[in-house]
Amino acid sequence: MKYTNPKKASILWISFFQARGLDRSSLSNILNQLAKLGHEVSLVTMQDKIETTKNTQVRTISIPLRRTPLVLPAIFAFILFFYLPILTTTSKTDFIIMEPSVHILSAFPQLVLSKFRKVKFILDIRSTPVETKGFRGSLLKFWFSVSILTAKKKFRGITIITPLMKEKVCNDYGLDPDKVGVWTSGVSDTLFNPETWISEGAKLKERLRLHGKFVVFYHGVFTPTRGLIETAEAVRALRSRYPDIVFFLLGSGPLFSKLGTLIQEEGLQENVIVANPVDHSEVPKYISMSNVGIVPLPDHPYWRMQSPLKLLEYLAMEKVAILTNLPAHRAVTGDEKCGIYLSSVNPTKIAEKIEYAYLNRPYLTEWGKVGRQIVKQRYTWEKVADSLETYLQSIDN
Repeated sequence: MKYTNPKKASILWISFFQARGLDRSSLSNILNQLAKLGHEVSLVTMQDKIETTKNTQVRTISIPLRRTPLVLPAIFAFILFFYLPILTTTSKTDFIIMEPSVHILSAFPQLVLSKFRKVKFILDIRSTPVETKGFRGSLLKFWFSVSILTAKKKFRGITIITPLMKEKVCNDYGLDPDKVGVWTSGVSDTLFNPETWISEGAKLKERLRLHGKFVVFYHGVFTPTRGLIETAEAVRALRSRYPDIVFFLLGSGPLFSKLGTLIQEEGLQENVIVANPVDHSEVPKYISMSNVGIVPLPDHPYWRMQSPLKLLEYLAMEKVAILTNLPAHRAVTGDEKCGIYLSSVNPTKIAEKIEYAYLNRPYLTEWGKVGRQIVKQRYTWEKVADSLETYLQSIDN
């Protein structure tokens, strides 16, 4: 149900916000879109000022902190513990939105004060803990659970990234589904507009000496559980028959050095190219110069329920995506030809689907147009922000 003439709210969003480049776009876009809808939006973060779009204004309160592994989140939480009551006392705040983290502890003083000042706390969950091995992983899981249990008893609401994740979290923690909202990942169909980038994409492909190559593109974080090594091995297997297939990776992460070693040992310099991350506004140019995108996430429980941003960006740019047959991916592309499904993240299976895309080059443009239609119908930031606004309005009523 969409509320008419929704009340304009004062929203304070708290985010540790260490991510930069390719990973910062979701938060930036939802805040900008809420501001565009007329809400007063503020971000409390330890990072630099968030980028804002034209005709919007997101106030950013940056807490300057030195980067200290493991300790930094606790320091951030400690500062917020004292700072939040001051901030909300000196300015009218309707909603405080927080992420699952140790800084959930900073909510307690304000929760007491909110009995006198009607501030509504919302826990926003974009992901369940992933890659949770070791001490750091145990901490992530611990604070995730503490955050949800705190929100269950003390907060006014919880928002989650997909209906699939909502179902699991509600079952695992005994939450009332009627009190949990959903807002998915989104994409700017203005920034990610294929017509805008045709010329620049062609120039980039020429500059990178990829003219005439069939480019399989990935952008994001490089970690062991994202199928990247397997995709590189698939391209190695295809090299003798299709030397013009290139796997192009844009980003960074702990797998960077291993990818470099594989490229050197196997002589894949012409077929696997790794490039450093760029500003998010530059990403469409790289997608434009590619033939297909790839999202080779393995079938792990924490990937099944995600809302894959890179998939939406490929589709918005009218690119067919090679992707694993996960519920999260099926929820977006269904049975449409803009999605080519992998049965597993196995180099042989990946090679088969890359070859399938390569042999169907004449049809990729037509198939890709369906993807942009899907995005415009369900995944623009305007539609996503409307969903979040409707949920917040339901709490106010």
